[in-house]
Amino acid sequence: MKGRRALGRRFGWLWAAFAVSSYGTGFGFGAFPLIAILVLHSGPTQVAALAAAGRAVGAVVAVPLGPWMEFRRKRPVMIAMDLIRFAALTSVPAAFAFGGLGFAQLLAVSVVVAAADIAFKAAGGAYLKSLVPPEDLLVANGRFESTTWTSIVVGPPLGGAAIGMFGPVTTVIADAVSYLLSALGIRAIGGTEARPARAAAPRMRAGDLLEGWRYILSHRTLRPLFLNSIVVNGLIMASEPLIAVLMLSRLGFAPWQYGLAFAAPCIGGLFGSRMAHPLVARFGQRKVMLTVGALRACWPIGLAFVQPGVPGIVLVIAVQLGLVTCCGLFNPVLATYRLEHSDPDRVARTLSAWSVSSSLSIAALTAVWGVIAAVTGPRTAIAIAGVVLLVTPLLLPRREKATRNAGEQAAAGIT
Repeated sequence: MKGRRALGRRFGWLWAAFAVSSYGTGFGFGAFPLIAILVLHSGPTQVAALAAAGRAVGAVVAVPLGPWMEFRRKRPVMIAMDLIRFAALTSVPAAFAFGGLGFAQLLAVSVVVAAADIAFKAAGGAYLKSLVPPEDLLVANGRFESTTWTSIVVGPPLGGAAIGMFGPVTTVIADAVSYLLSALGIRAIGGTEARPARAAAPRMRAGDLLEGWRYILSHRTLRPLFLNSIVVNGLIMASEPLIAVLMLSRLGFAPWQYGLAFAAPCIGGLFGSRMAHPLVARFGQRKVMLTVGALRACWPIGLAFVQPGVPGIVLVIAVQLGLVTCCGLFNPVLATYRLEHSDPDRVARTLSAWSVSSSLSIAALTAVWGVIAAVTGPRTAIAIAGVVLLVTPLLLPRREKATRNAGEQAAAGIT
C-alpha cells in the first residue's frame, strides 16, 4: 500500500520521538487532578482551576514563542521544549519526596508544560514540512495521528494501574522521562538544518506577535477552517467534565465503566487516521475535509440521551466511536492542508497561533458551559453544546479555486 511506504530514517527517529512522548502523556493522563485531590486534598474549584488556568495561562505565555522560533532552527527548539517539560515535571516528584509539594507548584508546572507543548507542536510542524516531500505529508500526519489515538487507548488504563500500585506521582515520573527520551530521539535524527532567512527586521517586534493570526484570518480557506476547528474542539472538550458528572454522579456508573466507555472507542481514531490517505487519494482533499468535518459535528448530541445501565454504556461507546473515527480522519487531513497552505516563513507562527487559540477556546468554553450546567443541569448543557455543534459545518470553506493544490495532486497520482 502506498500509505505504508517508508519515509526515511530521519522521519523514523522523529516518529519514534513523537511516539514515546505520546505514550508518556497517555500514561500520565489526569495525573495532576489526581495529585491535587489525593495528595493536596483540593476541592472541585481548585481542580477545575488547575485544568482551566493551566491551559489558558500556558497559551498566553506561548504567544511570543511562535515569532521567536520562526527564524530559528526547529530541531534545537523541539529539544529545548522537551527538556523544559522534563525539568518541570521532574520537579513534582522531587517536591513530593521532600514533603514540599503545593498547589501553586502544580499550577506553575501545568502552565510551563502547556506553553512548551504549543511551542513544540509549532516547531515540529514546521520541521516536518522541511523533512518530508509534500506528497508524503498526509502519510506522515496520519502516522502521528494513529500513534496519538493508540497512546490514548493504552496509556490511561496502565497509568491508573501504576498509580494504584506505586503511588500518585508514578505517572508524572514516567511522563517526564518520556520527554527526555523524545529529546534524545530528535537529536538522533542528525543531518543539517538550514537556519531560516529573516527578510524583515532582525529583531522581533510587537507586531510580530499577531502575524500568525493575521495570516490565518486573511487566508480564504484557512480562516473558516480555523474558526470551525476552535469552536468544535472547544465545545467537545467543554462537554467532557459535564459528561463525567452526568455518568458518575447522576446516573451511577462506576469509574471503570466510564473509563471503558471513552477508552474503547479510541480504536476508531486509529482506523480513521489509517484511512485518511486512501480516501484523499480517491475523493480529494477538500471533499474529505468537508464531508468528515460535517459528520464529526453530528455525534456529540447523542450523549445528552445517555441512560443508566448497559444501554447507556452502549450508547456512549457508539457515539464516541463515531466521533473519534471522524476526528482521526479529519485531523491529519487538516494538518496536511494547513502545512501546504502556510508560507514557509510563517509556518511556526501560524501553527502557534492556531494552538494558542484552540487552548484559549477550550478554557473559555469549559468555563461557560460549567455556568450553563449549574443553571440548567449537565444533561441540558450537553444537549445545548450538541445543538451548537450541528451548526459548525457552516463554518467550513464552501468554495475553493478549481485547481488542486500540489499535495492533493500528488495524493491523487496526478503529474
